Amino acid sequence: MFKNMEREERAGSQGGQPAANLEQERPIIGVIGDGEPGSDREELAARVGEALARAGAHLICGGLGGCMAGAARGYRHGGGLGIVLGLLPGTTREQANEWLDLAIPTGVNSAQGALVVMAVDGAIVVGGGGGTLSEVGLLLREGKPVVALDGTGGAAALVGGHALGKEEVQLAHSAEEAVRMVLSAIAHRHG
Repeated sequence: MFKNMEREERAGSQGGQPAANLEQERPIIGVIGDGEPGSDREELAARVGEALARAGAHLICGGLGGCMAGAARGYRHGGGLGIVLGLLPGTTREQANEWLDLAIPTGVNSAQGALVVMAVDGAIVVGGGGGTLSEVGLLLREGKPVVALDGTGGAAALVGGHALGKEEVQLAHSAEEAVRMVLSAIAHRHG
C-alpha cells in the first residue's frame, strides 16, 4: 500500500542526473460524481477528499461544483500535500471551483470525462448520473480500479459491488474504506 509521503525539497541536478520527482510517485485518484451543489453527496465527496489527503495521493476531478468541489475542499481541509487538479469541460477557468490547485480548461465538453479517466490510476464514484456511468465504463475498459461509495445513489448504486465484463466495481461503506480499497487495488495491479 502507498505510504503517506512527505513533501521533500528537491535537490538540483547532480552529475547530469535530474533530481528525483517525488510527486510522480504519488498515486493519482479521481473522484467522479454529479455536479449538484449543496447535496449530501457533496459532503460525502468531501470525506473522500480528506481521506485521500491523509493517504498522500493526488486528486483529479472534473473541476466544477457538487461532488467535484466537495472532494477538492475535503482534500484541502485534510491537509493534503499533493495536487488537486480539475480538468474542466469548457474553454475557460471561470467555472472552476475555488479549491483546485490547477484548473485546466479542455474545451471538449462531455468528452472531458475520458481525459479524467486517462489521467488517473483509479477512481472513487460518489453518486453520479450518465456522465459518471460512462467514466466508470472507460475506467474498467482501461483496467483501472473503481470503488463506489455505498449510499450515494445514482451511478454508484448501479455499479457498486457488480461485475461489468471481467472487471468488478468494489463497494465501500465509508470514505476511508473507499480510499483503502482503491489504493490497495492500484498497488496490486502494479505489484
